Amino acid sequence: MFSLFLALVGLLPIIVASPLPAEYRRTMASDENHGNRLVFCHFMMGIVSNRQNASDYDDDMKRAKDAGIDAFALNIGTDPYTDTQLALAYQSAADNDMKVFISFDFNWWQASEATSVGVKVAEFAHHPAQLMVDGRVFVSSFSGDGVDVNEMKAAAGSDVYFAPNYHPGQGDFGDVDAALNWMGWSSDGRNKAPTAETNITVADGDNAYNEALDGKPLIAPVSPWFSTHYGTEVSYSKNWVFPSDLLWYNRWREILETGPRFVEIVTWNDYGESHYIGPLSSPHTDDGASKWVMDMPHNGWLDMAKPFIAAYKAGSEFPIDFLEEEKLVYWYRPTPKEADCDATDTTMQGDPDNSSGNFFRGRPNGSDTMTDEVFIVTMLKEPATVEVQSGDKIETFEADAGVWSHSVPMGVGAQSFKVTRDDEPVESLCGTSLRDITDTCPCGIYNFNAYVGTLPAEDFIDELQPAGLSMLTEGLQVECAINTLSSACA
Repeated sequence: MFSLFLALVGLLPIIVASPLPAEYRRTMASDENHGNRLVFCHFMMGIVSNRQNASDYDDDMKRAKDAGIDAFALNIGTDPYTDTQLALAYQSAADNDMKVFISFDFNWWQASEATSVGVKVAEFAHHPAQLMVDGRVFVSSFSGDGVDVNEMKAAAGSDVYFAPNYHPGQGDFGDVDAALNWMGWSSDGRNKAPTAETNITVADGDNAYNEALDGKPLIAPVSPWFSTHYGTEVSYSKNWVFPSDLLWYNRWREILETGPRFVEIVTWNDYGESHYIGPLSSPHTDDGASKWVMDMPHNGWLDMAKPFIAAYKAGSEFPIDFLEEEKLVYWYRPTPKEADCDATDTTMQGDPDNSSGNFFRGRPNGSDTMTDEVFIVTMLKEPATVEVQSGDKIETFEADAGVWSHSVPMGVGAQSFKVTRDDEPVESLCGTSLRDITDTCPCGIYNFNAYVGTLPAEDFIDELQPAGLSMLTEGLQVECAINTLSSACA
C-alpha cells in the first residue's frame, strides 16, 4: 500500500529526536488524557487467506497483548475471503482478551460506498472483541477522503467513532472524530524518499494533521522501516526506500515527548514494505516479498517497543522505569550500499508497467538516504561497556542505564556483541548474530530490508512457512537457499 502525502507544511529542517539527558526527567502527569491512551497495530488481512481457524491468529494476539498493544487495526480490501478471516480474527481477539477494529483500505473500497462500509461495520459492531472508544464503535481506514460519513454511520446502525486516514486539504475533517497520519517515514511529499531540497518529516505530518483536526485526537504513526523491491515478475512493480536507520527508536522518543492520545504501529505484517514487527512464521501467503523477507526476522523491534509503550501509556518519558529485562537489540542491512547486484537483480529484467511511478531499476530509489551502519539499542538497568565487532571493524562504547541508541560502521563478515560490567562479561548479552553482512547479493537482488537480532537470543528460529515462500523463486536469476538461519544456528 502507499499514500500520496500532501506537502502542506512548508520546507522545514530535519527533525531528529535526540535522546533525553538522564538528568532531564520531565513526566507528563499533567496530561489529563494519558490514562486514555491506546496503541494500535496495523494488520494486513489481504495476505492471510490461508488461515483456517481462529487459533491461527492466537500467537499474533498473544504477542501483541504482551507488548502492550491494545488493538489490531484489521486492514481489509474486498477479497472474497475477507468476511471469513474477519470472523476468525475477531474470535481469536475475544479468546485472548484483545481488541480489534476494521480499517477499510480505500485502494479497494470506493469513497462512494459509504453504505457498504457501514453495513460491514454493523456486522461486527456488537462483537465482544470490537474496540470501543468513548463508548462508540471504533472504525478507521487507509485513505478514504470523500466518504459520506453520515451515510456510513446510518448504515452502521451504531454510534461510530470514525478515525480515518484522511489527508489534510482533501478529506472533510469536520466529519471525523480523529484521524490517522499514515506516513511514518520522512519523504519528499510525493511518496518518495526526501531530497536535499524537500524533506517532510513525520513530525511535519503530525503538525499538518493536528492543524486540520483542530483539537480532535491524532493517531500518530510509528514505523520501523520501509523498503520494497518488486520487479517485473509481478504486476505491482515498485522499488524504493524511505530513510529508516534509527527511525524506530527516534520516533518512539518523539511519541513520549508529544504524547498523542492514539498511536498506530505500521505494521504487524506488511512484509512487502518491510515494516513488519510480527514474526515471519505468522501464517500468511506470499505476494513476492519473500525474496527480501526470508531470513530477516524483526521480532527484536517489538521487544524494543515494549518499555516505550508502557511509558507512553503511563504519561512518562522514561522507558527505563518499565524495563522488565535487560536486552540488546541490533539491526543492519545484509549488504553495504555499494554492493552491485545489477547483473541478477529482478528489477533489471523485463519491461514493467510503471503507471504508478514507483518502479525504478536497480538500487531502490532513496537508497542513498540509508547509512552503512549497524544500529544498536541498549536496554540496561545499569551502565555497561558494549563492544561491537562488525566484520573486521571493532567499536567500543559506554552505554548508560536506560534505553539508548547507538550505531557503528558496518563491516563485511560476522556481527558480534559483547556487554561487560566491571570487566566481566554479561553472558546473556554476549553473542554472534545468525546473519553475516556480505558483499554479495542475497538471492541475487538488492535487499534493503533489515535483519533484527536480540540478546539474549530468541530460543527459536523465526522462519517463513511454505505458503510464505511460494513465490520466492519467481523472477530470480540465481539459485537461492531457503531458511538458512536454521543451519547457521546448528
